[in-house]
Amino acid sequence: MKFETYVKEIIPRTYNVRSFRFPRPEALSYKPGQFLFVTIKANGKELSKHFSISSSPTEKMHIEFTKKLSESEFSTALKALGEGNLARIDAPYGKFTFQGEHERIGLLGGGIGITPLRSICRYCTDMRLNTKITLLYGNRTENDIAFKEELETMQQQNKNLKAVFILNEANSEWRGATGRIDAEMVKKEIPDYKETVFYTCGPPSMVEAMEKLIENLGLPKTQLNREYFTGYT
Repeated sequence: MKFETYVKEIIPRTYNVRSFRFPRPEALSYKPGQFLFVTIKANGKELSKHFSISSSPTEKMHIEFTKKLSESEFSTALKALGEGNLARIDAPYGKFTFQGEHERIGLLGGGIGITPLRSICRYCTDMRLNTKITLLYGNRTENDIAFKEELETMQQQNKNLKAVFILNEANSEWRGATGRIDAEMVKKEIPDYKETVFYTCGPPSMVEAMEKLIENLGLPKTQLNREYFTGYT
């Protein structure tokens, strides 16, 4: 579905991550985990890029994508974007989806790769699904964790959801997990990993690392669903 729209709201998630919300047309239907194409204008020309949809289908009033802002041309255009500015959206796309097909899922994300996983967590929580969900979410520092407060609140709302925040540059005050997502961490946090279907999203290097992790756990490749982020520009 292609439609003309406008920026409804811009939400800071961290010091360099923002969510961009647009009114959701009633006719727009999508699955948690899918992505969209957005086109905006900057300096008299149109710029287009695809992003995972960070909102959930259960959020009826808006559709949202979330981006880590860099110094790229597209990021620079987004920084200049304001509420009411026009945009075009083409959605939905992608097969990296979950709507309750499995009893247990493990979500393996890093950095801005959290976006489709947030959509899945929100959907499962709002729909009160019985799916047991464990999210392993890695970041460099605590300030880099997007959606942290919301994910913590979701855990209180959904007894089947466990969110594990992992830092590889933790300070002395951090009481959570440290290091990187590896086989030992999966065994500790997801003891029933053999019966768990995994989802991972991030840059190719991270997805490849998660593929090796699944192999090291002795699980078939078919037990891992992948979404590649081709860049952060």
